[in-house]
Amino acid sequence: MKYLKIAILAIVFPLMTAYAPAHKFYVSTTNMEYVPKKKSVQIITKIFIDDIEKVLQKRYDPSISIATIKEKEKDIEYLKKYILQKLKVTINGKPAKLDYIGREYDIDIVNIYIEISGVNDLSSIAVKNEVLLDLYKEQQNIIHIKTPDMRRSFILDSHNLKDMLNFN
Repeated sequence: MKYLKIAILAIVFPLMTAYAPAHKFYVSTTNMEYVPKKKSVQIITKIFIDDIEKVLQKRYDPSISIATIKEKEKDIEYLKKYILQKLKVTINGKPAKLDYIGREYDIDIVNIYIEISGVNDLSSIAVKNEVLLDLYKEQQNIIHIKTPDMRRSFILDSHNLKDMLNFN
């Protein structure tokens, strides 16, 4: 009898958990690289398309569609506007001007390309990344910073919107 209960439990338990909803992770990754020869900081932000589309629809227009044949020029402009509002960088204690270069779709991810020009020297960098935090409280924005001498990473979330690295 004991073995029968164990056998039934062994069969029923996996079936019950197979239909449990999967927990979705809300994450973006931002890679920042200081290139002294070009005097610039090059940035690539990777965000899941469905997440960014949802926040753009909620914030601007329910008809926004990105990475599909329905995508319109205004949808691309809303994406640019949102990213430039939610990502702020301070270099050597001064707010940096982010130049939005463009975007590229890769299966279910949008890669957003940004550059900060005129960076002669990098002694400190502060990053504030609020991407998707207005929609998902669980959102985590991972920041990777690379210079010729070092690599550092940190995670920004709703409890920690900003972080700073000193290189001196």
